[in-house]
Amino acid sequence: MPSKRLSVVVTRRLPDVVETRLKELFDVTLRDADTPMSRSELVDAVQKADVLVPTVTDQIDAGLIGQAGDQLKLIANYGAGFDHIDVSTARSRGILVSNTPGVVTEDTADMVMALMLGVTRRLQEGLSVMQRDEWDGWAPTAFLGGRLGGRRLGILGMGRIGQAVARRAQAFGMQIHYHNRKRLRPEVEDGLEATFWESLDQMVARMDVISVNCPSTPSTYHLLNARRLRLMKPSAVIVNTSRGEVIDENALTRMLKAGELAGAGLDVYEHGLRGNPELRNMSNVVMLPHMGSATREGRVEMGEKVIINVKTFADGHRPPDQVVPAML
Repeated sequence: MPSKRLSVVVTRRLPDVVETRLKELFDVTLRDADTPMSRSELVDAVQKADVLVPTVTDQIDAGLIGQAGDQLKLIANYGAGFDHIDVSTARSRGILVSNTPGVVTEDTADMVMALMLGVTRRLQEGLSVMQRDEWDGWAPTAFLGGRLGGRRLGILGMGRIGQAVARRAQAFGMQIHYHNRKRLRPEVEDGLEATFWESLDQMVARMDVISVNCPSTPSTYHLLNARRLRLMKPSAVIVNTSRGEVIDENALTRMLKAGELAGAGLDVYEHGLRGNPELRNMSNVVMLPHMGSATREGRVEMGEKVIINVKTFADGHRPPDQVVPAML
């Protein structure tokens, strides 16, 4: 590596402590506005930077990578997911890609439970009544929801986050079930008191709550399609804090409207930022603006991982969180 300080371009505002440390270590260009870069700004960034630090809001596709200068050698993603980066094209250009795995596990699992409770205990309806100043007082049959204890939870994707959800759900007295590409080791499965289902169809048909915790890949696109959603019980609830494309959102919307599903808690959406507009008018749907990892602690830890990846690369070594072919 050259002796000069690396040129690092950061595409979004990061926590102050992270930006301060980046300035101490590198020749860094920070973003003043807390908005995504335009396409032309991204092109300018990849043409001048040694290291690009993007986020999930940046599309680092083949076209953009094709315009990168020869000096760009690392894309140090601020975030665990990397489906917005064309890793294969980057590798073909000799550009390494890193991410920040493991940091958001506990925060996202917390949000899964919050959404479960939000839907099953009708928090959205209660909040709306209070905000409209329409509450007339307590009544024995008002806002009746259901308890989580005793319900069957089906976790789709039993990686770090799925297992963290399972541990929390155990404390609520839920029965843990899961479907995963690979079955967990017996000791892990036993510790979680989890039942493995090889057939996703059979699992979704028997669960009271489904939590989506798998990554977005070609094989998980619309994994919960219209056919599979119709297998679920009308009393079932679905929660998604992973990637919107895993669920056929239009099919989900139709079923919620028809009363063929009891409710949904969504932190991610299939098409853009807002999700199907019809979802916003449903009292049995809790919608959040991708808040799953939004804790101060988590966002700082993400930044610290980015710094470690870039500093390790600057020292002539491969980043510890390099995205490798086995992850794709």
